[in-house]
Amino acid sequence: MKTISFVVAGIAVAGVITASAAIYTVGEVEQAIITQFGKPVGTPITTAGLKLKLPFIQDVNRIDRRVLEWDGNPSDMPTKDKLYISVDLFARWKITDPLQYFLRLRDERSAQSRLDDILGSETRNAVAKHELIEIIRTTKGRTPLRDTLLTKEELAQDIGALVAIQKGRALVEQEIFAAAAEKVRVFGIELLDIRFKRINYNESVRPKIYERMISERRQIAERFLSEGNGEAARIRGNRVRDLNKIQSEAYRAVEEIRGVADASAADIYAKAYNADRQAVDFYEFTRMMQAYKDMISKGTTLVLSTDSDLFKFLRGMQIDKPQEGDAPQDPGITSPLTRLTIPENAKP
Repeated sequence: MKTISFVVAGIAVAGVITASAAIYTVGEVEQAIITQFGKPVGTPITTAGLKLKLPFIQDVNRIDRRVLEWDGNPSDMPTKDKLYISVDLFARWKITDPLQYFLRLRDERSAQSRLDDILGSETRNAVAKHELIEIIRTTKGRTPLRDTLLTKEELAQDIGALVAIQKGRALVEQEIFAAAAEKVRVFGIELLDIRFKRINYNESVRPKIYERMISERRQIAERFLSEGNGEAARIRGNRVRDLNKIQSEAYRAVEEIRGVADASAADIYAKAYNADRQAVDFYEFTRMMQAYKDMISKGTTLVLSTDSDLFKFLRGMQIDKPQEGDAPQDPGITSPLTRLTIPENAKP
């Protein structure tokens, strides 16, 4: 009796083990490939639910059916104009043919490695066929902003302007996507999208870019400096002109005032002369004395006409006798000239 119980228990345990090995589930985000002795058998299981397989001789290989991501490492590559840039790319993909995927790649690690090779290669080919501006600019129709400090002449010289493009980054991405999608389709993979995550200048390119930016800024700065120097010269010229104008007007005013003063003084002298003859004579005497003081010094010799105004106040002073050797004068002729010698002790 005990032996029968052990046999029944053993059969029950074996049945449970066999059933657990034969029954498996497929999730909503999974698809499965059944392999027998390492080789796929049947069709891929793409629907979710409870499934059966041969126990112990068949294995379930689960394959993700969700959208997967590929994120490549940044790599340096040359453009058509021989400038090296660092390109960082990412893509989204999914497994559409699980059997082909399983036969060619087996697992996701192999798929990521193959995507590295294919996408990296196509990216290098696309970048090498286009100039740097084609990869940097987004679209052909986008109008870039221009520096508002630029003049019409500088705008005409294309200073600060971007080079015209034929495609743009979006079309370059589409080229990479189209070329890579064909190559990954043989692995049972559908490439959904591809984008440039970051494009940066290589260390060897950055100095050239900075030099160009500096030269453009320097050209604008030189224009400001020239305009400032011109404005400063204009201000200095206006200052000199205004100063000369003020000085000339002041000189004219001074001369006008001096003329009016001289006219007033002459008028006063005339009125005084006509009003009081004695005062005029006294004024004439004092003025003449002042003139004598200014003209005559010790040992001065004056040659004056007898009808000179200066001579009438010198009457009575010593008159030199004719010197030896002087020509005799005609007694009938009175000379209009008289030479006076002022003694050194004489005072005017």
